[in-house]
Amino acid sequence: MVMVINDNIDILREILKRLDGPSLGVAACVCRLWCSMTRNDDSLWEQVCFRHVSSTALASVRAVVVALGGYKRLYMVCVRPVLSRLGGQQHKLHLSLSLSLFCIHSYERFSSDPASSLMFLCNTVNL
Repeated sequence: MVMVINDNIDILREILKRLDGPSLGVAACVCRLWCSMTRNDDSLWEQVCFRHVSSTALASVRAVVVALGGYKRLYMVCVRPVLSRLGGQQHKLHLSLSLSLFCIHSYERFSSDPASSLMFLCNTVNL
C-alpha cells in the first residue's frame, strides 16, 4: 500500500510546521496544494516565528500580528531580514523591535502621505 502525503492534510500540515522559513518557501513550489497551504495557513508561519521570537510574547500580541497582516507577513518583513543580518546565528529576537518595525512597515503601507513617513526609524544609526 502506497501512502500519498497529499491525501492526509493533517500529517502534511504537521510536517510543514516543522520547516524553517526558507524551506517553507521552497515547499510552496512543490505543488498547488502545498502552495495553497503555505499561503493560506498562517499557523505554519506562526510556528516559524515562534522559533525565533519568544512564543509567550508573540502569543500575547496575536491580535496585533493578525490585524497587521499575519505571521507570514511578520516573518517576511521583520524576522527574515534580522536573521539574515545575524548571519545564521540562532538567537531569540527581541519582540518589541520586530513588532515595532512590523508596525512601521504596515503604517507605511496604509499611509498615502509621504510627509508622514516613519521609514527614517528603520535606518541604521552609527554611534
